[in-house]
Amino acid sequence: MLIASERRPATRTLRGWAISVLQEAGAIRECEEHGWMQERADPHARERAFDTARRDPPAGVCPDEAAAEVRDVLESIGDTCPECLPE
Repeated sequence: MLIASERRPATRTLRGWAISVLQEAGAIRECEEHGWMQERADPHARERAFDTARRDPPAGVCPDEAAAEVRDVLESIGDTCPECLPE
């Protein structure tokens, strides 16, 4: 039986890679209605994303640079969708 291993989709930018890592770790999610990225405020998910960035950075990128990009992306994402009405 042939078993295919899951691979991350190819991304063209370091920022796109960081967003992908954060989504896989569960640190960010997409607003279902509007598509904006939202931080989930889960410290364990954030740490998983940083661990992944340091352990498996994209080709040609050092682990510290990959972790810094993950941090930059997290800092640029809020915890609410700007288009959703406050509850």
